[in-house]
This record gives sequence, C-alpha cells and structure tokens, in this order.
Amino acid sequence: MVQAQITPKLTIMALFDLFSLLRRRPVVAVIRLNGVIGDVGGFRRGLTLHSLEGSLESAFSGRRIVAVALVVNSPGGSPVQSDMIQRRVRDLAEKKEMPVYVFCEDVAASGGYWIALAGDSIYANANSIIGSIGVISSGFGFVEAIDKLGIERRLHATGKKKGMLDPFQVEDPDHVAHLKQLHEDIFERFKDWVRERRGEFLAEDMEDLFSGAFWTGRRALELGLVDELGELRSVMRKKYGEKVRFRFFGERRGLLRRLGILGPRPVSASGWVEELIRVAEARSIWGRFGL
Repeated sequence: MVQAQITPKLTIMALFDLFSLLRRRPVVAVIRLNGVIGDVGGFRRGLTLHSLEGSLESAFSGRRIVAVALVVNSPGGSPVQSDMIQRRVRDLAEKKEMPVYVFCEDVAASGGYWIALAGDSIYANANSIIGSIGVISSGFGFVEAIDKLGIERRLHATGKKKGMLDPFQVEDPDHVAHLKQLHEDIFERFKDWVRERRGEFLAEDMEDLFSGAFWTGRRALELGLVDELGELRSVMRKKYGEKVRFRFFGERRGLLRRLGILGPRPVSASGWVEELIRVAEARSIWGRFGL
C-alpha cells in the first residue's frame, strides 16, 4: 500500500489555496443591536452611540466587506441616542459607499424602528413587532407615599420650572403642557425621518401610521414600513451567493468581565432606588410589546 507523503511544501501550498479561496468569498459585517436604547442604569447596559462606535467603525472599514447588516431587536428608548446611532450609520454608509441591510427580530419599535430606518432595505419576520412611531415618557409619583411616611420634601431652585415634574410633588398642568410640547417637537422629527426614508413606500393612511400603533411584520410590509419578509442568512446568501461569509462585530469585554469576576459598575446605597426605577422602566418598555 502506497501512502501519500505530506511535505512542508504541500502543506504551505494547501494553506495558501485555502487562504486564496477565503479571500475571494464576499463578507457581510453583522452588528446586533439588542436592548433598550440609552442608559438604563448600572444593572444593564443600553444601546448608545458611545457603546456602538467601535463596532460601527470596524464593520464599515473591514477588508473584503461588501455590505453591513444590522440585526435590530429593540423596543425603543432614548430618541437622542436613536437619532445619533442612525446618523452615524448613514454617515459611514455614504462615506464607504456600503449598502446597509436591517433585519428586525422580535421587535423594532419606537426608537428601534428609528434606527432601522437607517437601512437601505428593511426585513422582518412575519411575527416581528414593528412601528410604534411616536414619543412617550413615563415616571412615578410619590407624593402620597412620602406624606404617609411623614417625610417633608424640600426643593430649592431658581426659576419656577427648574424643578418641574419632580416625582415627589403634585403635577403642575403648566409643566405637563411644557413636556407635551417637547414630545411634539421630537415627534415631528421622527415623522420627517420616516417620510424621508420610506415616503415612496408608505400606505396612504398616514394618520394611522403615526398614531403610535404597532403591527406584525406581515402587516408592516403591507403598510410599507418594511421591504420584505426574511432573515439574515437566507437573504444575504440570495444576494451574495452561497459562499458568503459573516463577520460579527460587537463590544469587546475584558477577561474579568467575561468570567463574571468584574460585574456592572457599583451602585451606592443612595442610588439603589433610582437604579431600581430605571430598571423597572426598561422592563416596562419591553412589556408594552408582550416581551
């Protein structure tokens, strides 16, 4: 029986052939955007431009990358961070002349949909939750609670609106009206962004689209909020061939954090109530969509 001899030269040639094959395969950069948008406290980290900046830069600058795919699973959050993230995505896409595909998973609603609009094409699952185009804010009132505990609230400020919406004081109608005006200003910006990115595809009933309602992915397709139903791998293979490769980008964590030795930033005793409220608010944002 004759056995083939493997020489160092043959091994090097085989590795060179494999490397050449991999170089010829197109690469799609994938960034997962999962969670509430904005700072949600010390227990969990939300999506912010600061936390995503490195991943976005790397994804759009990688070698042999033919497209960038954003996988969105977010119920919304901060309108400021939503707008900053989508602006950065669009700036990089135009600078690098790179197509951006967005894939909505469980939910892309409110700020999550705001970010999804940065895509040149938006895909969703038939059962995804899409929409909730609007602005909302929430809080808690503790006026009766501190009264029952015999606690006196002392607040000193300059200007009659400096302490507006303080949760330990009775709501002032003028303060609520001021908040609603802020909402309207942000809402107009949101609607303008939707029209700019989806105007030619949107259904004629704009009033319903901008009512704050949300729909399944299948219904969102009929309304023009998404382009097609589909998921990352099948769509990218259809566009770039079966040999397309995926390169995932995300925030790197140090060894101690990965091992669980170094956890979230410490919270002082006085900050526990605030942290719990912020976590409850984040949980309630997901809860609006049954998640």
